Amino acid sequence: MKFVLEVAVDDAQPKETTVRELGRILRYWGGNLHHYDLRPGDASAVYDSEYREVGTWRLTADEEV
Repeated sequence: MKFVLEVAVDDAQPKETTVRELGRILRYWGGNLHHYDLRPGDASAVYDSEYREVGTWRLTADEEV
C-alpha cells in the first residue's frame, strides 16, 4: 500500500512560514496515525495551524495514486 500526503502550499507566504507550517503538519499528522487502522481507503483531512483544511492524507493500494 502507499501513504499519500497532499498539502497545498501558499506561494504568497515567506519560505520560513511555509517550512514551519509543513514541519508542524508532518509532526502532528505523523503522531496521529496510531488512531487509524492503516488500511487502504483510510484517509483524513489535513489542517494548518489556523485549522484551515489544506490537504489530505490517504492510504491506497500499491497500484493507486
